[in-house]
Formats: sequence, structure tokens, C-alpha cells
Amino acid sequence: MSQVHLPVLSSESEEMQSSLRADGSRNWVQPADVHGRFARARKIVFLLLVVVWAVVPWVRIDGRPALMLDVEHRQFFLFGATFNAQDLWLLFFLLTGIGFSLVFLTSLLGRAWCGWGCPQTVFLEGLFRPVERLIEGPREARIRRDKGPWNGDKIARKVGKHLAFVVLAAFVAHVFVGYFVSVPRLFEMMKSRPAEHPEAFAWAAALTAVFYGNFARFREQLCIGLCPYGRMQSVLIDQDSLVVGYDRKRGEPRGKASDPEAGACVDCTRCIAVCPTGIDIRNGLQLDCIACTSCIDACDEVMDKLGRPRGLVRYDSLNGLAGGKTRILRLRVWLYLALGLVGLVVATIATRTRSTFEANLLRVPGMPFVLDGDEVRNAFTIHLVNKRPDAATFHVEPEPAPGLTWVVPTGEPTVAGLGGISLPISVTVKRSEMKGNVPVRIRVRGPEGERVVEGTFIGPTVGIGKSEGHAP
Repeated sequence: MSQVHLPVLSSESEEMQSSLRADGSRNWVQPADVHGRFARARKIVFLLLVVVWAVVPWVRIDGRPALMLDVEHRQFFLFGATFNAQDLWLLFFLLTGIGFSLVFLTSLLGRAWCGWGCPQTVFLEGLFRPVERLIEGPREARIRRDKGPWNGDKIARKVGKHLAFVVLAAFVAHVFVGYFVSVPRLFEMMKSRPAEHPEAFAWAAALTAVFYGNFARFREQLCIGLCPYGRMQSVLIDQDSLVVGYDRKRGEPRGKASDPEAGACVDCTRCIAVCPTGIDIRNGLQLDCIACTSCIDACDEVMDKLGRPRGLVRYDSLNGLAGGKTRILRLRVWLYLALGLVGLVVATIATRTRSTFEANLLRVPGMPFVLDGDEVRNAFTIHLVNKRPDAATFHVEPEPAPGLTWVVPTGEPTVAGLGGISLPISVTVKRSEMKGNVPVRIRVRGPEGERVVEGTFIGPTVGIGKSEGHAP
């Protein structure tokens, strides 16, 4: 499983293109418009992802949100399944599954996730850049305007663009907040004064500012400087991973189309002009490449005009670009797939077998026991948590033990959906009958199973260093 070493160009080689100059200053990228089969496919993918993302908070399953993370009440809804704070350990399997999915995808398709599914790319290329092009025009007009003086046209377009960006950022922020509060409650908050819901207002305002700063100014720098996934690219792919690459054997040496000694590349730099991170794909695989395929469409368009075969820049493995054979199914792919399937099976079993309620026997704070004549009394609290979305009725029954007298609430308590209650329980034993640790056990039966919670009765002849037990 060899890793790929990304190229580092020396000062004697051709200059590396990037959104960062050699002195660390920003080289502002203004990507040109591109048309082609990949551009059309990406627009469809972006539209579907944005629509699904915006619609999901409105979808309800059995009267509850399809997907909502209600952190305030520690209630989480996931496409018909409900969870509470006691189920946070299942998050490990979710994050592990996402991680192995990215590793598996990268081993096959390089950074295809970055160019096609990452929210940074989807929102930037699917929402913000189209608005920028609509207001400020094509690449050449934007560059000329940025270099020109501040006049009425420049001010009007810049102000209009950034006002549109603020509106888009607010839209993204509010939909994002909708995943943490219900949509009806979100609209109620939006119609009321900010002082009535200061936390939600602060989150929406802060997220709007963050999204605006990111998509209006920071942009590709997030992918290049902050995202760890891009930095892991060189160890996640190998010579057989499919990447966006340049066929150097066919393209070099570069020259004019009329030069019979030149390769297929006419050095039009169209691939650089359309790149959202400002790189030159002809310099080889680079950390800045997000596999957006814009350079493929741009090069194919030039090849079509010249009457030459497409594919000078294409999806291929490094082995394929070098003229070798690509092995799609290889050891590391099978390994990543196996690990992902193991995680999926474990996550499925853990989710389906998790208990639908929690029960814990807790000692009441204060004196560990009370002497009342010849009797010793311990006070406990049994805490019940219903992890079902609907109300549930429980049956609480102490297990008989010699010498123990119980005082428990009568009846069968009903606990609201995703709610909890505490029940006081008193246990008494005659002092003369205490000969050591006295275990107390209470059986709790719920709608879908039962649990036994345990504690220890403490008296004047028994050390109090041993704490009560909990449900197994």
C-alpha cells in the first residue's frame, strides 16, 4: 500500500500555480465559467443536495422531525428513530462509519467528495458563485473591475453582491439552526423580538457572519489551509486511485496547434482559468486539487475546437496516466470496505439492541442511614428515563429479601416520551438482623423488556465505603 508523494517543484522547474503566492500573500482566484458534461452533472448534484438539505427539517415521520438534534432537551431524531443523551455512545459508530466511508471513497476516487459533495463546495459553487457571476459578470469583467477605480458601477455591483451574500448566508444559517430546533418554533422565533430568544438569535447571527465571511472572502482557503481531509490525501490514495490528472506523455512538449513537433497541449491555460483553487493541473497531483473536474471540461472544449481527441485531462489513475493499467479492486480497497461493513454491522446491532429505557438506583444525598429505635432506614431514589418517543408505563417491584421492609410508590408510573421521573423508595431493616452488607434489588419492567437495579443497604454495623450498584 504505497502512498503518493505529491510533487514539489523546484525553482528551476515551471512555476507552481496556487491561490497563495510564494511570499504567503493571497492570490485572489476568479475562476472562469465552464461548460461540459461534468459541469452539468455537478449542477444537478448541487441542486439536489441543496433541496434535500433545505427540505429535510420540514419532513416529519410519525409526527416527529425526520432529522433533528434537539441539544437543549437532549433529544435526537434520526429518520424515525429517537435517541437521548444516554445514547451518545452510538455517535462513535456514526463518526467511524463516516470516516471509513471517506477513506473508502478516497481510495477509489481521490478527492471526489471535495468536488461533488462537500458542503463548502456545494454552497460556494452552487449558490454564492452563481450570484457573483450574475451581478459582476464573467471572469474577465470581474478582474478588470477589481483592478479599476472605484466608480458608480463598481460600487453598485460590489454592494449588491455583498448584500446578496448576506441574504444567502442568513438563509444557510437559519436552515442550519432548523436542524436543532423545530421548524415551527424557528418561524416563531423569527417573528418575535431577539430579546425573547437571545440564544437562538445569537446563534443565527453568528452563523450568518461565519458563513458570509467564509463564502464571500475565505473561500478556497478553507480547503487549502484548514480542512484536514485535503492534507490526508497523499496517504489515502495510491497509484491506482482515480484522480483528475493530465496526460503528460500525450501533452508534452507544449506548443502551438500548428507545430507538428508539439504535443497535444497548446498551452492555452484554460485549465488554470477555470480552477477554483487556481492550480495548474499539468503540474501533477496537488494538495490544492479538489477534483471538481472543471479542468476536464475546459480541456475537452479546447480539444473539440481543435478537432483532437478528448481526454488530455481526464479522470484516471496515476498508473493510467503514465500508460499503465489501473487496478480498481485492490487490497486496501477491500480492507477499507471490510472495516466499513464491520462498523455498519456493529452499529446496526448496537442500535437495534439498545434498551428503550434507563433505570438507576441512587442513594438520597445526606445521611446514609437513619436510626429509628430498633430499626435502620435507608432512603433511595429510582430514576427512570423513557427513551421511546411515546409515553410508557413501568412496573416497579422490589425483590423480596429476608428482613427488608419496603415502602415504594403504589401503582405503575407513566413516563412521558423521552422524559424521566424519580421515585422515592424507603428500605427498613431491624438492627438486630443486620449481619453484614444487605443487597437491595428492584426489578423494573417496561414495554420492551426489564432491568434489575441494585444497591447496598448501609447501617451502623456496616461500612459505608461501598457505593450502591447500578443497573447491569
